[in-house]
Amino acid sequence: MRSSHPRSAAVAALVATALATGLLAGTADAAEGAVSADPIRIHDIQGTTRTSPLNGKPVADVQGIVTGVRTYGSRGFWIQDPDADDDPATSEGIFVFTSSAPTVAVGDAVKVSGTVGEYVPGGVNSGNQSVTQIAKPTVTVVSSGNALPAAVAVNEYSVPAAYAPAGDPAAANGINGLTLEPSRYALDYYESLEGMNVKIGTSRVVGATDPYSEMWVTVKGWENTAKRGGTLYGSYESQNTGRLQIQQLAPVAQQPFPVANVGDKLTGTTEGPLDFNQFGGYTLVARTLGTVKAGTLAPEKTKPQAANELAVATYNVENLDPTDPQTKFDNLAKAVVENLASPDILALEEIQDDNGAKNDGTVSAEQTLTKFTAAIAAAGGPAYQWRSVSPENNKDGGEPGGNIRQVFLFNPARVSFTERAPGDAVTATGVTTENGKAALTHSPGRIDPANPAWADSRKPLAGEFVFKGKTVFVIANHFSSKGGDEGLTSVHQPPVRSSEAKRLLQAQAVNGFVKQLLAADKNASVLAVGDINDFEFSGTAQALEDGGALYSAIKSLPKAERYSYVYQGNAQVLDQILVSPGVKNYAYDSVHINAEFSAQNSDHDPQVLRFRP
Repeated sequence: MRSSHPRSAAVAALVATALATGLLAGTADAAEGAVSADPIRIHDIQGTTRTSPLNGKPVADVQGIVTGVRTYGSRGFWIQDPDADDDPATSEGIFVFTSSAPTVAVGDAVKVSGTVGEYVPGGVNSGNQSVTQIAKPTVTVVSSGNALPAAVAVNEYSVPAAYAPAGDPAAANGINGLTLEPSRYALDYYESLEGMNVKIGTSRVVGATDPYSEMWVTVKGWENTAKRGGTLYGSYESQNTGRLQIQQLAPVAQQPFPVANVGDKLTGTTEGPLDFNQFGGYTLVARTLGTVKAGTLAPEKTKPQAANELAVATYNVENLDPTDPQTKFDNLAKAVVENLASPDILALEEIQDDNGAKNDGTVSAEQTLTKFTAAIAAAGGPAYQWRSVSPENNKDGGEPGGNIRQVFLFNPARVSFTERAPGDAVTATGVTTENGKAALTHSPGRIDPANPAWADSRKPLAGEFVFKGKTVFVIANHFSSKGGDEGLTSVHQPPVRSSEAKRLLQAQAVNGFVKQLLAADKNASVLAVGDINDFEFSGTAQALEDGGALYSAIKSLPKAERYSYVYQGNAQVLDQILVSPGVKNYAYDSVHINAEFSAQNSDHDPQVLRFRP
């Protein structure tokens, strides 16, 4: 028999404390080493809700078989009781947090004494559910080489169709106090397996391998399938119950994690403990990892615009600055030319200043744009010109010192830019009339930059263009991020989406400006484009569309093609082009070149709209 921590008088005292608090059955003799008549079992610790009835209490000699050992990150190991009770709500597995590298091995039968706790990944303010664990453990290995408890098969038949129970209104819509109903709700089902040995069979990849050696799969091959193999997030009620995050127990240095794109298959059996983390919730931490079978997914190429069509595009280029590798500039440039067919007007988001994140007061982005437009020309594209308004230093959010902003690129061989007293960071552009038609007072200019809605956020950039004698107004946007929102696996159901309030105000400001343009000319061609950071069905989109001033053109696509971003295995819309009623008979394309792939030049897919003004 081997022990990671020899039993001591302190352990005897711990057992005695457990007896005194009624956590272990027996008499005082048990504190001297006698076996309890009714020892605490793992399912007693886990209980029938999300939090342990023994939270904060000491337990002694909890028995189980080691099913997984993690030697990095949150170090510890999982144990499982092979003798399950008959209550499907109580998990038979639990994580033992050791803080240092564990000395047990898979297949060891152990007894664990320690303190039961509820660890909240990301902190209590994150809204995340907690992980029930035993901390400050004393571990005794009773035997080694034992067979592992049979893995629970997680598949399309076992995972319920409903995602989560409605939270208790008396507990701020919390679900912690609700008895688990694993046959009714997917989140309850996964929680009832917390810490247990589970397995999945061949499953479709719905979130590409990321830099942190994670991927997302779905065990429900038919659930909200996107055209190219992902899983669509098409409403607040379409959380996609079959999604699971996949990690591996082996350190990447010992066993490289497979590279997968959306639509690939993770074949064979993937088996290991079911964990919960702050970056996606329920996660199968694979002891045995399946094999990736590559699909045929390739980056898309949009149709080039005809001679009499104006092509307007938007692309978030993810904090581009001159210190980025030349390969990033070249790859982004190649995408503009080959995948976006060199649009006539290209609104860029996340163009950083000339020294990137160096926080020294620099706000000019001339070097960034010179380098990027040169790369586009070198890739065979047009000699784009640009227009923008530099922000005040550190006033527009994003990476400190980076001073991200929106920028218009335009092809002067196809379209002209109408200069009208270019505005600065604090000057608002307005709407006037010229020869009976709508016009901007400042072009380029910012929309209502003093509005509190834009505090620490990117102000919209408006520009006036002319294509074949017709005026077109383009508003480049980058609304506030979803930072601070709770995840879909939140302890509150529905999750708290606090960031929506600011985007709602931003949408109202842009909508109001568009209404001014339409009041001056009801047939004006107006396009509001950019990284809206919200869904086409969201309150943000509804506020932008208010009164029929704009319409989110991505909704003209079949549902299976509506996405620009993949987050935690959900293909969803963040980037949009909205059009005024005067923009008719357009063709829309969400050009999938990044979000579905492990190798990305940005995490967003660009959007292109073609029409005849």
